[in-house]
Amino acid sequence: MRTVNSFIGSPIERLEDLRFLRGRGQYVDDLTRAGMLHAAILRSSVAHGRIRRIDAGAARALPGVHGMITAKDLGLPVPRVPMRLQPLPDFVRFGQPVMAETKVRYVGEALALVLAQSPAVAEDALALIEVDIEPLPAVGDSRSSATDRSLLFEEAGTNRVITFRATRGDAAAAFQDAPYVRRETLRTARHMALPLEPRGLLAEWDAARGKLTVSGGAKVLFFNRRTLAKEMGLPESAVEYVENDVGGGFGARGEFYPEDYLIPFGARLTGRPVKWTEDRREQLMCLNHAREAECEVEIACTRDGTVLGLRGHVQVDVGAYMRTNGAVGPRNIAQFMSGPYRIPHIDIEVALQLSNKTPVGTYRGPGRFETDFFRERLLDMVARDLRLDRVEFRRRNLVARQELPYRIATIRPYDKEEELDSGDYHATLERCLAEIGWAEKAKLAGQLIDGRYHGVAVGCFIEGGAAGPKESARMVLEPDGTYSVYVGSSAVGQGLETAFAQIAADALEVSMDRIRGVFHGSTSYVSDGYGAFHSRSVVMGGSAMLAAAENLRAEIRAAAAARLDCEPGQIEIVDGRTAVGPDGKSLDLASLAGASLSAEGAFLNTKHTYTYGAHAAHVSVDPKLGHVELIDYVIVEDCGRAINPLTLHGQAIGAAVQGLGGAIMEHLRYDEEGQLLTGSLADYLIPTASDFPNIRAVVLQDHPSPINPLGAKGAGEGGIIAVGGVIANAVANALGSLGVEPRQLPLTPSYIWELVQESVIRNQGSGIENPRNRADP
Repeated sequence: MRTVNSFIGSPIERLEDLRFLRGRGQYVDDLTRAGMLHAAILRSSVAHGRIRRIDAGAARALPGVHGMITAKDLGLPVPRVPMRLQPLPDFVRFGQPVMAETKVRYVGEALALVLAQSPAVAEDALALIEVDIEPLPAVGDSRSSATDRSLLFEEAGTNRVITFRATRGDAAAAFQDAPYVRRETLRTARHMALPLEPRGLLAEWDAARGKLTVSGGAKVLFFNRRTLAKEMGLPESAVEYVENDVGGGFGARGEFYPEDYLIPFGARLTGRPVKWTEDRREQLMCLNHAREAECEVEIACTRDGTVLGLRGHVQVDVGAYMRTNGAVGPRNIAQFMSGPYRIPHIDIEVALQLSNKTPVGTYRGPGRFETDFFRERLLDMVARDLRLDRVEFRRRNLVARQELPYRIATIRPYDKEEELDSGDYHATLERCLAEIGWAEKAKLAGQLIDGRYHGVAVGCFIEGGAAGPKESARMVLEPDGTYSVYVGSSAVGQGLETAFAQIAADALEVSMDRIRGVFHGSTSYVSDGYGAFHSRSVVMGGSAMLAAAENLRAEIRAAAAARLDCEPGQIEIVDGRTAVGPDGKSLDLASLAGASLSAEGAFLNTKHTYTYGAHAAHVSVDPKLGHVELIDYVIVEDCGRAINPLTLHGQAIGAAVQGLGGAIMEHLRYDEEGQLLTGSLADYLIPTASDFPNIRAVVLQDHPSPINPLGAKGAGEGGIIAVGGVIANAVANALGSLGVEPRQLPLTPSYIWELVQESVIRNQGSGIENPRNRADP
């Protein structure tokens, strides 16, 4: 009897967790090699200045130092960090050299590389390097950047990199005769993905074979290989990238950073293995930052709450350089400000402004977290102005199921049209309201209980996924009758090995224990690969696996037909173990494995999937301290077809915690001279396990995606996107009687306290009591 599998959709515990729980994970810092040197990097302590002199003589002479590299040792021109996503010509002149040449543009920029016999010697050598930098006026934020009084790139004549513009319909006409218009200025602060494991690299140069092996470069191995090979003058086949286990990625880790060139360069120069491990201060200074944006946005509505148009101007502080994926967040702010709502007329401009800060990149839900805060905060303000129920206001403007696919704003200069694929946005909103008990919770709005004001809020979101253009997979029938699976996607903590084993087992019609392993994270496994970003791994990699499985089964049929003297189409494969011919003769598939049966498959895609849903929150706020307590939080998202609901549930919860960090506490602060003030975890606050214990997630699978054979949608980011707007609206709802209107994130205690105090001063004489003097009921 044929076994019919249904591993897809089953809540199977993560297969990869067993080795982690047993302490058998292998991270890049676990690797050692004979004769290995340790690298340390001298980083600029000046945010903006001209390099007059770097004297490394004393450092070179230190016993145990085997190499010292400055920009002049790299040759001219010094290689640049490339743009991986949206590589427009406008970005080239603002690219980052892998080591500062004549000028430094942010604190943390690399000035010199030391290679020594131990990490301690390398650090001692750094202290002996003498650096003379002529300070220049620092550009501290996007506002000062826009004045162009101090230029990061004098030859460019401007600090503005480019302006994105997202348009739909005729916004000017929509606003001209609109019955109601509101304009607001809103801000999100700079923060970052902060993986538990800092970055690390191990580079090994085999001179005899002319081969370079780089371990630790997760996420986009094939792109990094192409980049490194080109910049080092090597054929791609001479470079191998290996992923290793990864202690978190979240969009920031695994891109091509300056170190991805410097460490391999050091290995090739010395002929010895070189390892570099980032410390926590380096991580806070040098890993891509994100989220810093200021928006002046305007909305037009009818008096009954029908949104007519949305327009605005956004300035995004992109830091000192454009590198890898730094344009993605600003681009998404522009194109996705409408979210899941029916807004017929849109005109959003987003200016990318340079500053003397760490360059930005993607962080889980890039641009969407920011733009959802702008939009959802504005929607609650409008609902109150128009005296509309804020839930009904959203219901009225959500795109209806029958309107899908629904075209959203077109982004320029890309001029690529985009449309929401499938779903029922009203259904997830209603489910979210039911799960949090909105009817009862809403009665608490603004109530003062035991010295804390209570508030609730709800908001909706969309999450894009499945970035193309391609992904590859390869499957092999092993001599023992098991199957090995090789993929071009990368594992960055998303449970890839488990999900792909489920897909492979169903595609091959075998039990999961017949999948010997899911092998990822090496450029030697498949001919090409695109990695893990934009919630793409399951949609793209999983669909490629279906193609590989079909191709492997065709190879098996052909090999079995040759043995059973029949046509391949007459062969039936039973339970992935046996090939049966038309006359009933059969053979064990393991006997065919000697023929090296393997097949590769690919999935090509130019459209995106859109997971969607709603978040709801119940908070209490202490007006005397400004402290926000999360009492209840609910996420409801429809991700099409869930491969593993258990891991997806974990993804949603984890993403929400990160979102709460950005909404309430995380803020990378700089002073006016461009000095990072939050350079340690004593200063940069992040959530801990006890901060937000009450988060619930509901995963729906009601509307599979029509653009891939799995019906899956990317779903690793939906838990973070709506958090900022929902929490800010809940705080506003709690403090509504005081007239408090949060207009920026994070909602730190000091910021909330200041808003309360401003409200008290503003309302003195109006009969509103100072909450600091009010007795608890």
